Amino acid sequence: MSITILGIESSCDDTSAAVIRDEFLLSNVMSNQDVHMKYGGVVPELASRAHQQNILPVVDSALKIAGVKIRDIDAIAFTRGPGLLGSLLVGTSFTKGLSIATGIPVIDVNHLQGHILSHFIKVPEKKVNTQPSFPFLSLLVSGGHTQIVRVESYSSFTVIGETIDDAVGEAFDKCAKIMGLGYPGGPVVDKLAKEGNKVAFKFSKPRVDGLNYSFSGVKTSLLYFLRERIAEDPAFIDKNKTDLCASFQSTLIDILMDKLVKASVMTGINEITIAGGVSANSGLRERIISEGIERGWRSHIPELRFTTDNAAMIAIAGYYKYISGYRSPLDIVPVSRSMDYLL
Repeated sequence: MSITILGIESSCDDTSAAVIRDEFLLSNVMSNQDVHMKYGGVVPELASRAHQQNILPVVDSALKIAGVKIRDIDAIAFTRGPGLLGSLLVGTSFTKGLSIATGIPVIDVNHLQGHILSHFIKVPEKKVNTQPSFPFLSLLVSGGHTQIVRVESYSSFTVIGETIDDAVGEAFDKCAKIMGLGYPGGPVVDKLAKEGNKVAFKFSKPRVDGLNYSFSGVKTSLLYFLRERIAEDPAFIDKNKTDLCASFQSTLIDILMDKLVKASVMTGINEITIAGGVSANSGLRERIISEGIERGWRSHIPELRFTTDNAAMIAIAGYYKYISGYRSPLDIVPVSRSMDYLL
């Protein structure tokens, strides 16, 4: 018997709904919030208001595109956290209301688990849907998180390395802000880096024990470097924009890959995946592939549409929890901090 899951994602500034049937994606609808661009970052209050406006039409569109009625849904999976509390409240409240009105059970999903399990989404138009084999390592990289996760099954996740300060996505955004490139910074830096020389400039790399990361120092290194150069030449950034982006991006990727390689050696695991918003970075994707060829990894790179915050990943994570027999109580509440909602 087929199992159909409606997924709802509202952890930050993207409202998304998706329908998955037996691991196959039927629809994945997203509404972006451009209102934040002029502020140089996500404004939580504006985000939650936009979710309230968008969530009903987004869910309705997802059902229509999938060709299903609400009565065909076996469970509603929603992002419980981590994320912005106001945004999470919208998705959680909507899901509960829909469940009460229809009698459909709900399943809470950890947003980070959704990113990791996005590799298991099957796309009907693909002849072959390649999925990771357990156990595998996932390099989870985004604006709010940087972790190396050992994944033993659909429900077993162990963080074996993580940032002790800033996330790598935050470092990309900070670089863009310092250089006046706009928001969101990651895609802009990536685009300019393709045209630059990645060895033109050197930035400091942290020395952190074990498999943990640190990105606060490399951000400070860039800031002080630019202050000195701008004092000598006010047009330094404009003259060297592409080389600066290429060099800074290369430094961040080196930091990420150094610990990932160590994790693979320590665990003996050669099944490697990347996930999260920063996994859309072309430089990182290329490095994962090239490093994998050199080291004999079986590397898995997500489709670009599954790297951003999307409901398809919430639906697939919900699917696996559903078939395991898990159901959420209706008095469940959203959780904003990752430390309060562990993998």
